[in-house]
Amino acid sequence: MSDLVLTVPEGMSDRLDKVLAALVPAEAALSRSRLARLIADGAVSGPDGVAAGPRVRVLPGQVWRIALPPPESVETLPQQIDLTVAYEDDDIIVIDKPAGMVVHPAPGSRDGTLVNALLHHCAGSLSGIGGEMRPGIVHRIDKDTSGLLVAAKSDRAHHGLAAQFEAHSVDRAYLALAHGIIDPGDARLRGTRGVSFEPGGVLKITSRLDRHPHDRQRQAVHFNGERGRHAVTRARMLEAFGTPPAAMLVECRLETGRTHQIRVHMAHAGLGLIGDPVYGGARRASVRALGEVAEAVQAFPRQALHAARLGFIHPVSGQRLDLQSDLPQDMQLLLAQLRGTDAATQR
Repeated sequence: MSDLVLTVPEGMSDRLDKVLAALVPAEAALSRSRLARLIADGAVSGPDGVAAGPRVRVLPGQVWRIALPPPESVETLPQQIDLTVAYEDDDIIVIDKPAGMVVHPAPGSRDGTLVNALLHHCAGSLSGIGGEMRPGIVHRIDKDTSGLLVAAKSDRAHHGLAAQFEAHSVDRAYLALAHGIIDPGDARLRGTRGVSFEPGGVLKITSRLDRHPHDRQRQAVHFNGERGRHAVTRARMLEAFGTPPAAMLVECRLETGRTHQIRVHMAHAGLGLIGDPVYGGARRASVRALGEVAEAVQAFPRQALHAARLGFIHPVSGQRLDLQSDLPQDMQLLLAQLRGTDAATQR
């Protein structure tokens, strides 16, 4: 993109960063923080030369120029890793992520991540996110959770997607296999703090989520209004398995998207996900209810959670996109085994 030249209209007078944020065209997709960095880097100049800072007073009729540097390369290296692409165009890409793949490079996972794979897959088609040549990840799913994840390939798309996630307008539905069942008549469930029921037997879990006070790798439920972030999860049982019912296939929908939200909320409700090594606790599958399948439930090697549906408005074209992903093979196999028990099916 060439340099931007902006003329301050009559009636507008404010500090520089605010004026620039109001005047830059939408297609430039320059956030306030990005403009602040450009000012600090000496890339913004006006009638008196290079801007001294973001608080410079701007007057009507002045002409300001923003010199946009080319996107910088990031340190993360591209890697040729097979990806299942659910959707892609010039602005966004939706990946069906396999279980076991980390999304972002981090200590202990410097390569083999989704970002490494996207840098290779999208080589030549990234227009820069925040001044860096990288994909814009606006949400994450855990390493051992499978399913759909959208990333931006341009600044404009990144801002548009981020705004939708911030407004909680993105439709996200997960399928999970969990211990226990959702029963609106269950006195224990109804007595659990933060748990309520909505029409259709939908379980609603509302709390705040923050880091566990003694384990920094975990999240914990809080009800103190000053701690953590507001989180809402809704869960609807699709099938129940066992005699008596002791496990279920459940659809979880996120109103908010906090770290480990589904896993923490379901565990809080006493409905921990099968295979969850962090929040599953010491709960064991009932041999009396599930028979031989209890052994397969107990041995499942990851949290049985899959991001099955993702719906949002395309941040550039305005088109509605609704994408779906089938259950991965490991969850399909366990589901088939559970269905082989005497199942109390609820659809």
